[in-house]
Amino acid sequence: MLALAPDAGSQAAGRKLAIPTPWSSTGAADDVVWGLCTGSGRNPYQTIVDLSGPAYRCSCPSRKFPCKHALGLLLLWAAGGVPDAPAIADFARPWIDERATKAAAAPVRTERAEPKDPERAARTAEQRAVRVAGGLDEFEMWLSDQVRGGLAGAEADPYRRFDPVAARLVDAQVPGLARRVRELPALVTGARWPQRLLRELAMLRLLARAHRRIDELDPAMAANVRRHLGYPVAKADVLATEPVLDTWQIVAVRDRDDEQLITRRVWLWGHTTGRCAVVLSFSPNAAGLDGRFIAGMSFAGPLHFYPGTPPLRALVPDGDLGLRTASPGTVVGTTVQTALGRRADAIAEDPWLQSFPVVIVGRPALADGRRLLVDDDGVSIDLDTTDDRWFALLAVSGGHPVRVFGELGTEGLDPVATEAPQAQRTDAA
Repeated sequence: MLALAPDAGSQAAGRKLAIPTPWSSTGAADDVVWGLCTGSGRNPYQTIVDLSGPAYRCSCPSRKFPCKHALGLLLLWAAGGVPDAPAIADFARPWIDERATKAAAAPVRTERAEPKDPERAARTAEQRAVRVAGGLDEFEMWLSDQVRGGLAGAEADPYRRFDPVAARLVDAQVPGLARRVRELPALVTGARWPQRLLRELAMLRLLARAHRRIDELDPAMAANVRRHLGYPVAKADVLATEPVLDTWQIVAVRDRDDEQLITRRVWLWGHTTGRCAVVLSFSPNAAGLDGRFIAGMSFAGPLHFYPGTPPLRALVPDGDLGLRTASPGTVVGTTVQTALGRRADAIAEDPWLQSFPVVIVGRPALADGRRLLVDDDGVSIDLDTTDDRWFALLAVSGGHPVRVFGELGTEGLDPVATEAPQAQRTDAA
């Protein structure tokens, strides 16, 4: 819910309103949540949320979207503080009917790639290939210099060492590789930083060398190389691929702020196929991100996957999702060894894969200062996480096994979402 907020201030204000005190006439029915919120005005604000969008309407004068009242109502509803109602309230019904009428009258659009001038497209591709090849040649020379001169001193000012290289790679039209180089300073911490840095530099050199022989690679591996370098893929081309139909649970929504750009990662899990997918959106601010996804909900429909293996990044066609509350226990957990095996299989298909989504059932534990997740077989894995996520994991588990969805990387498991198994919830109830 908080990921829908336009800024941090709205998140804080929404939390303050996520209590029953200011609310009256609340209810939920047919994917609609409503309520009257006492504010500074003479009359309470009429707040309505259509979960199928999601879409919001509030009579308050705020220009933020969604406003703090809509966020507070959503948080209150998510906490079970909004009762079910037999029918939508009278003050909410006109807006909901208006949305339904507009949706029915809207023409069905099919996205198609615009016709291209073949000669112009060929010239553009040739120019890009020349620029990328030149940028990678320069990058390989820089990598050789790093090894020849040694990594000592990199910890003194890693940003000055790596940022100019990333900027040159952006000019060479390889933004994916530039992003990886820009992330190198984060590796220069702790006692083992030379090992981590050298390993990543070796993988980046392998990526540059793979591009030299891209015409010799099989199509899936060639697609992986292009994706990691940052070659663009047209949205229309992705939507033209064969869709995967399923009921998709929204496991988690995570935003990452890289100063100039915010990246939203939406993790999905297929009920029938058991497949995992990630939907990405990018924007300079939170308001421009795809706000249709709410963690803990699900929707039925097609997913189109981008080229490459293993297929993870996907595209959801535009339009209302028709969100429903997800069925508990849909995401199936596994053991640490099985999760490590799946990640190994994925790396065999894509050597430059930084992390792989897994679900492990285990208990959080501490050993020699290390944060661990221990499964029922007694096998543990390091948790690569922040303090707030660690304490949240402890609070959810209460010493019992929990189902942890996360991204498994070289430093361990980064927990993204946590769910108590169904039996545990029943016992607690």
